[in-house]
Amino acid sequence: MRIAGYVTELMNSRQHGSEEALATYTCPLVASRPAPRVLVGGLGMGFTLAAALSSLGPDAQVTVAELVPEVVEWNRGPLGECAGRPLDDPRTRVHVGDVGRLVRESPGLFDAVLLDVDNSPEGMTHQDNDWLYSAGGLRSIALSLRPGGVLGVWSVEDVPRFTAALRRARFGVEVRRARARGERGAWHTIWVAVRG
Repeated sequence: MRIAGYVTELMNSRQHGSEEALATYTCPLVASRPAPRVLVGGLGMGFTLAAALSSLGPDAQVTVAELVPEVVEWNRGPLGECAGRPLDDPRTRVHVGDVGRLVRESPGLFDAVLLDVDNSPEGMTHQDNDWLYSAGGLRSIALSLRPGGVLGVWSVEDVPRFTAALRRARFGVEVRRARARGERGAWHTIWVAVRG
């Protein structure tokens, strides 16, 4: 999938290793908690959601927030086959709307928040996404997390100033990399940030 007039792909069903890594780097950190609650910001083609569900036990609940209703409908249709139909998993909850608003309305609710709502912490597809990565957004995300909760953020590139912003927001930060396609393809960046 592409945005008209923009060179880079938004999503590709053959290159989803780093989207899966967003979940596999973060969800195991909270999987042993009783009934962990995870928020996935951005449904895309469902690969992050599917990897989160695979990383968590039967008592988990994963809410996926997607701003574009058509993306949810595509994933309920033939596109759902790509990631194994994670929307059909009984542990999945779907929120059609802004993940930022959901974060603000959910103090202390989540054990992990995973964000893949844009190509980097500098919003490209939707200007309102910028707020999520701002000081105020990071404060709200921290407040939505239970103590010791984890924030995972996907990006097409490393953004050192975002690493600094996470540290200022009192997250313990690890910057990791993952390939787009198994052991091949572009390297993408994933921040794994534990609430202090």
